[in-house]
Amino acid sequence: MNRLNESFITPFDREDIYRLASNLDDVMDAMEAASDLIVLYQLDHLPKDVVRQVEVLERAAELTAEAMPRLRSMKNLNEYWIEVNRLENQGDQVYRRLLAKLFSGEYDALTVMKMKEVVDALEEAADAFEHVANTVESIAVKES
Repeated sequence: MNRLNESFITPFDREDIYRLASNLDDVMDAMEAASDLIVLYQLDHLPKDVVRQVEVLERAAELTAEAMPRLRSMKNLNEYWIEVNRLENQGDQVYRRLLAKLFSGEYDALTVMKMKEVVDALEEAADAFEHVANTVESIAVKES
């Protein structure tokens, strides 16, 4: 943010850069919250679908990291936001299955509450990745 404020000329609108940076920060905040909750709640065992949720986030992170340098040229970005949107939809499906499993009666109420906070934070991270992709799409459309 300091570098943005010190720059006279930016590659695209300052507001868009700020929105993109803020959305990326939201991704990190949600993932950090999930990992902190796992440690703080001392959750030794998580449902297997949590791994699938994390795999969605990992792929979204890889795609986002690959897309950021392409913002300079604004080329080959549409595949990025389409794939992140698809991943977010996949993450939604995994999230709903996780909720169903949590409320199936397999876990005691306190464990359900703890694990639900974790899977909610992971879902929030997936949503935040989609917001990043939507911001990239908005920037690309505006700059084309």
